[in-house]
Amino acid sequence: MADPKGFMTTPREEWPRRPVEERVRDWDEVYVPGALLPIISKQADRCMDCGVPFCHDACPLGNLIPEWNDLVSREDWRAASDRLHATNNFPEFTGRLCPAPCEAGCVLAINQPAVTIKNVECAIADHAWAEGLASPRPPERLSGRTVAVIGSGPTGLAAAQQLTRAGHTVAVYEKDDRLGGLMRYGIPEFKMQKHHLERRLDQMRAEGTKFRTSVVVGRDLRAAELRARYDAVVIATGATAWRELSVPGRELDGIHQAMEYLPLANRVCEGDLAESPMSAAGKHVVIVGGGDTGADCLGTAVRQRAASVTQLDIYAQPGAERDEDVEPWPTYPKIYRLSAAHEEARDLETAPSADADARLFAASTLRFTGDGSGHVRSLHLVEVDEARRPVPGTGRTLPADLVLLALGFSGPDREDGLLDQLGVATEPRGTVSRDTGFATNVPGVFAAGDAARGQSLIVWAIAEGRAVAAAVDRYLTGSSQLPSPISPHDRPMTV
Repeated sequence: MADPKGFMTTPREEWPRRPVEERVRDWDEVYVPGALLPIISKQADRCMDCGVPFCHDACPLGNLIPEWNDLVSREDWRAASDRLHATNNFPEFTGRLCPAPCEAGCVLAINQPAVTIKNVECAIADHAWAEGLASPRPPERLSGRTVAVIGSGPTGLAAAQQLTRAGHTVAVYEKDDRLGGLMRYGIPEFKMQKHHLERRLDQMRAEGTKFRTSVVVGRDLRAAELRARYDAVVIATGATAWRELSVPGRELDGIHQAMEYLPLANRVCEGDLAESPMSAAGKHVVIVGGGDTGADCLGTAVRQRAASVTQLDIYAQPGAERDEDVEPWPTYPKIYRLSAAHEEARDLETAPSADADARLFAASTLRFTGDGSGHVRSLHLVEVDEARRPVPGTGRTLPADLVLLALGFSGPDREDGLLDQLGVATEPRGTVSRDTGFATNVPGVFAAGDAARGQSLIVWAIAEGRAVAAAVDRYLTGSSQLPSPISPHDRPMTV
């Protein structure tokens, strides 16, 4: 604890965002470049080095947060990088994309603003790359065992890197033309520029991990053939089966799933397309769904110069502070949060009829209506009570030329035939079944990440990847020195 009074003398200060009018004109990250390092040492000083640090339990990776806070406060960046990378393969990803449940569990957060753990983590990761502290770590010797990882999202990449470093020969199979899964085509560029992803992939290649893109296992490569080639297989395909909205008018043109819309915008940023064929430019856009994916659609539509953008959230607007009776510390509370996209929509007034920023809370879609050519033109909604029952007399209509459904995901997509060909058992909700060691009912086949856990956070995805790597290593060699931060049945600290 470098400054024992830091939490009393230093107020919380977060990484500043660029002005709204500036950042919506490009696709660069929303934060002011270079503005984090000058403030981060003092912010790390606010950490109290608690005897029982609940941030450890709130983070599924078990990040050694007080340790690297202390090292950053002393500006010992090399040691801080070592401690951070000891538990997290990709801290620059989580530092940008994770909602920071660790901060909700910060002991200081009992009665003060939490330590800016997420910002400190990002600063360490970026500094490590800038100073050459994230060099490849190839294994000293090979085990002679082979592993196939299906899916190159955060779970698949974490599992592959851990297994490669343990000496196994690992090949990652990805159905898309580029690696990264949802981080590549689901996360907008303004949240995480893809050069962060590319340099980790280069690091993994240098360590010995092999990558196979544009291969749909189950269709382009039969699962039985894959299973015969490798000593073990890890299913890390994510939860890509999106939820539907079964209301009248759903068949109209102009109503799309969020994950049909977002990848096209990312492909424009990649240079594949000059313009998205599903652009929001000049259109009245309504986003159905109040989560992070909906916010990503919101920020994307704003940058595409939509005429208006409104986001519908079926839940009531939460309060600004934690309700200690309902969601006591250190659980992750449901409070009103203003993402960068919502800040943009608020300042630009993209939805004049919204309750706050661009969101209409406690709103449920009744039906869509279209024009004579079968294209959507209106969304009809009603307010709902806490039990999601319609409130009489609250119906209203929004103009809608483009409707984006961001209702979450139920489990892995089965259309490619992978799960059926492997013969793995599934849960009633559609996720892959596994035992306490991440193993499926098929010997040598393991499952991790959203494909088995269900839709979750990136920090849980990385933790799953690290844990399944330890399980596979143990299966192949009889024992393992790899860390296993979670079990398949661990759950976030929520009420």
